[in-house]
Amino acid sequence: MGKGRRLERRIGEAVELIGRYGGIDEVHHKQWVLDQVLRNLLGPEGYKEWRQEYDSEGEYEDAWDEGIAP
Repeated sequence: MGKGRRLERRIGEAVELIGRYGGIDEVHHKQWVLDQVLRNLLGPEGYKEWRQEYDSEGEYEDAWDEGIAP
């Protein structure tokens, strides 16, 4: 599968997650949706790199919250 098709698939999966779970109440569920969207868009290695950068910047009061699945 070409790079463009992979990106297209990832975007589609992210949009599907938002459509399916984005309207659920409770912050911890919405945080899970955000985390899952990032995982889909960035892919496993990209997500891992993003998390390392996010957690090491020290600008944020709290570490990244993966949320709780609805």
